[in-house]
Amino acid sequence: MFNADISEKNKLIFCFGLEPNLVSNYYFILLLLCTGGNGLFAQTSAVPDAAAAQVVEQLFDASLSDSRCYSWLEHLCLHVGHRLSGSTGAEKAVAWTKSVLDTLGLDSVWLQPVMVPHWERGAPELVRIHRRGAPLVLPALALGGSVATPGKGIEAEVVEIKRWEQLDSLGSAGRLQGKIVFYNRPMESTHLRTFEAYGGAVDQRVHGASRAAKHGAVAMLVRSMGLRIDDFPHTGTLRYDSAHALIPAAAISTRAAEQLHQVLQNEGKASVFISLHCRTLPDVPSYNVIGEIRGFEKPEEVMLVGGHLDSWDVGHGAHDDGAGCVQSMEVLRLFKKIGYRPRHTVRCVLFMNEENGLRGGQAYAREAQRKHEFHDLAIESDAGGFTPRGFSFDAEPAVLATRFAEVQALAPVLSKYGLHELRMGGSGADIGPLKPQGGLLGGYVPDSQRYFDYHHTAADVFEAVNKRELELGAASMAALVYLMDRL
Repeated sequence: MFNADISEKNKLIFCFGLEPNLVSNYYFILLLLCTGGNGLFAQTSAVPDAAAAQVVEQLFDASLSDSRCYSWLEHLCLHVGHRLSGSTGAEKAVAWTKSVLDTLGLDSVWLQPVMVPHWERGAPELVRIHRRGAPLVLPALALGGSVATPGKGIEAEVVEIKRWEQLDSLGSAGRLQGKIVFYNRPMESTHLRTFEAYGGAVDQRVHGASRAAKHGAVAMLVRSMGLRIDDFPHTGTLRYDSAHALIPAAAISTRAAEQLHQVLQNEGKASVFISLHCRTLPDVPSYNVIGEIRGFEKPEEVMLVGGHLDSWDVGHGAHDDGAGCVQSMEVLRLFKKIGYRPRHTVRCVLFMNEENGLRGGQAYAREAQRKHEFHDLAIESDAGGFTPRGFSFDAEPAVLATRFAEVQALAPVLSKYGLHELRMGGSGADIGPLKPQGGLLGGYVPDSQRYFDYHHTAADVFEAVNKRELELGAASMAALVYLMDRL
């Protein structure tokens, strides 16, 4: 029983764990009482009830009416800028995002050290076709981790490759010796899930340099990983095989790939000049940025939301992955705003070095193992700030079916907000090292049709992100974490 001198408002604060300045809807509290809920303490029903649905509505209302994530993204993009690991931009991003988390009234905010690679692009790239008539300059970007060309550049005949079998056949015949290999296998446009199209083509970019060098090639060009025909080259990481020579590697825009293909078709052969000025420097110290709300019932079990703070050194890194970072920060702010007290510890992690090393995710998982932290749920947002569609999930085979059934039970509530896609298969690169723990891993799934128009390009700028879509994504992540925290 309450003491007679406790005001009605204070009763609500005491009973439901709400902060005093957040008790503004008396009838909402009455609804919770009538439905048998425990207010904004977590509830334990597997199927969301009316009270749980009301909290989800609160999260969406708060995000759409009083969000911070869009203004945070504006600052990150326009005042910090691109944030390649090892750069001054990455250092600024670490300091600024920690300062923001420090203002949210969280239980803990800290920096987790991690050593990261330091690669620099250097002076602008030059790729030029020498053909009959005037030379044609092709928009190009060196691939992350590429070596530079010799001081005067490289000029050689170019050979177009669309299949690995074709590469090996020509290489075995000695026809790639001293040549520049041009990989021109487009992303498959018939895939409705564009990440599947990306997965079917990106092996050229990642492994193409060493596979060409194995057959004596002196440089490598690759068609950009995008579906739109435009003049924006897409950078991205490559992986050298130390068994072969390290040759310079660059991506050319999709329109440039079409032009180079046409020259080869029309003229039979062509030579290309390439000049790259990139270099790899010694590893440098950096940090994952972490903030959390401590769980009141299961503080040792973590529910993680995160994105990667680093970006490529072109554009602003707005969709990839500034959006995921500010959405993850917003999840914690939304919980504080509505006064929700989670059963589990809810943690935001801004990972460093996803783009060219995954050092942040690996360091985080090692530290979690050292501290015996169990991650019951981890959600990564790294697919852009577009309209929410749902979530994909992954886990160890022994637990995936059971945990996915828990998620499916949430569908009646989530579908109201357009979150119809709840499927097994994939989560996120940074949270992948947590999989052996046995928790549930998830990837936020927005509409993907435009993502590869911006991915790893100079077009990935703040202006390309829609405010409302970004806010809906933050609310979607908060809703999923809230509903899973109840279980």
